[in-house]
Amino acid sequence: MVTRRTFLTIPSGLFGASLLGGTQAAASTTHTHAMAAGSTSTGVPVSGPRPPRLTWPARQVLPTFRRPKRLDVADIRPLHGADQALLATLQGVVNRTQPRLYFTFDGWSDAAWLTTLGVPTTRHEDAMSLLERYRGEISGAVVYDPDVPDTINVATTLAGLKGAVIASPDQVETYGLTVVEDLRGRFDDDPIAIYRWQLEHLYPRCTHRLLTGVPPTRTVGVPGVEWREVARETREIRDSSNRDVYELDLSPELGGEAVYVRFHDAFTNDGWGPSVARMTVLADGTPIADFATNSPEEEPFLFDADGSAIAPEGHRFCDGGAYFIYRFTPPAGTTTLTARVEMWNQFLVTATTTAPTRVEPFPHFRDYIVATRAMVFWLPPNGPGGELMTEIFGTVEPTTPYLGWFSGAVAGEHSGVGLASAQGLEVLAADFYNNGTVHSGVAAPIRSAPPRRTVPPLRAKVYVTFTVGEGDNIQYCQHRMRELWDNDDRGTVPTNWTINPLLRDIGPAIYSYYQRTATENDLLIAGPSGAGYTYPGLWPADEFDLYTRMTGRYMRSTGINVISCFNIVGSGPAPVSERVGASYKKNTPALGMTLGWERGNQFSMPGGLPVVGDFARFAGVDDYYENLLAHVADWDGSAPRFVACAIQAWQWTPTQIVQLAERLDDRFELVRGDVFFALIHESVAN
Repeated sequence: MVTRRTFLTIPSGLFGASLLGGTQAAASTTHTHAMAAGSTSTGVPVSGPRPPRLTWPARQVLPTFRRPKRLDVADIRPLHGADQALLATLQGVVNRTQPRLYFTFDGWSDAAWLTTLGVPTTRHEDAMSLLERYRGEISGAVVYDPDVPDTINVATTLAGLKGAVIASPDQVETYGLTVVEDLRGRFDDDPIAIYRWQLEHLYPRCTHRLLTGVPPTRTVGVPGVEWREVARETREIRDSSNRDVYELDLSPELGGEAVYVRFHDAFTNDGWGPSVARMTVLADGTPIADFATNSPEEEPFLFDADGSAIAPEGHRFCDGGAYFIYRFTPPAGTTTLTARVEMWNQFLVTATTTAPTRVEPFPHFRDYIVATRAMVFWLPPNGPGGELMTEIFGTVEPTTPYLGWFSGAVAGEHSGVGLASAQGLEVLAADFYNNGTVHSGVAAPIRSAPPRRTVPPLRAKVYVTFTVGEGDNIQYCQHRMRELWDNDDRGTVPTNWTINPLLRDIGPAIYSYYQRTATENDLLIAGPSGAGYTYPGLWPADEFDLYTRMTGRYMRSTGINVISCFNIVGSGPAPVSERVGASYKKNTPALGMTLGWERGNQFSMPGGLPVVGDFARFAGVDDYYENLLAHVADWDGSAPRFVACAIQAWQWTPTQIVQLAERLDDRFELVRGDVFFALIHESVAN
């Protein structure tokens, strides 16, 4: 058992010098910050060809890389995921000593931030030529087993320890790489066993100041696939009232190698996509598939689950841009293919004869994992996977960050963040955070003083404050938030923008950009639930002050004085307790807190901290407006009323916020979050 304050010591020679590099594992969690020859600032032995040069003071959550002087830039979007992953791990090895490599993964935000950073660049048309350019800085390649996907993550952990890249067997041959470790044939395809082996044999040599989790592979679309629409719900139904068994004709897709059937959301803006409970497929009247979703019988036919999830009732569903695809192989000569599907809500069913996706290594964030010598794993946060994840989380000190994400869509999020919170860790959604080794090294001015606020006289009004969510998610701050922020309508209406104060460490230029370009109507506030995503009610009672103290330091240094909070306890959102509220009140500069997923009904003062539950809708402007009016219909106009309106960042833009604001009559007054809570304090005092 690995405990929080004692790590395994592996006797030298027990597992072979080639694997451990001939170095005995450390057995202490004490972090030494004086640089010693041949070691990092966290005391991890160096096995790569050049020593890392990271700055990581004791009270700093994430490390600072060296300032880049010039960047070799390449667009790696056209490359297969295997080549992208190889280059990302090359980037980690190279940039840990001096950031010099920057890659374009997404084509828009990566390019926009490169301009914002202002670092001189040299562009390279052939991205793979950079492997040759920096070959002398790597020890070679760690070869993963293509038949065992999770060895991609084990290879990444080893690459950080050995100063190597990760590669497939074909890449080793194509690029003439020296093999420093070969994982082929070493593991069965059993993620629990693989990551337990890694915990016992590699983790003692990794940094213990952060943990990471990214999927070993990703599913990407195959270009040129043509889908035929088979069935669509044209009404916005969210109450299961159209639940029925629908008969779908798939005969037009006969004649190929297989038939692929995709379920996705007919209305992607409101979170009520298709739910499917059962499916039967008949070839010329004979069943070739008959299964309930989320059953062993479903597994042979589930080609791509993408972002679908399993509801507590057991059926499969997906929302927004997510989907799930089944693959069926009719017997040769079949003339009629029919599917009978029990489904409901806002379904869109399409079909094709072409394999629509392929599986390849997941490349994102591997530079940061390699550069920091972190251990990376990918486990379901429930069952045996959750047990092992809890054990891993228990090896580190309170307030250690977990960077990455969790499998299992929304259910995985709640379970994973819950496990981390219960062990005293905060989460940074970072699995699509690109070029972290560069962004962590570009210094930028960040003001510690909150923006000036003008508080109007308190009147009998409905005071509304709009808050755009998702800011705890640093990849959102890097990608989607930049798109929203650069919208011409931003700044027209008072709006709060959740953001992660830990960007001060891992993306100071990103934080600085938002801060210096904010208008008087824009307010940066801490995303849930402070410096890193967490559920306060699940923290060990004797450790939560550590989190709020850390959050307070980062809020003060980034000029933030309002917090958005999520507090999932058990099966749903819970009020903020007196203990939790008092901790925030004592240790942070928070004027108040909005509480997510609460339906907008709560107002409380736990520990003297004003907490207002969010009012939220998951549809368009008309729906939001009508339901907001209904929400305040009981207001008699005799006293102030305070409503914290949550805005869905993935569906809305500042344009929709303006449209909603323009429809509100003179009963309403729109204010920033700091003004909102200043007025609440005045109202309570009166």
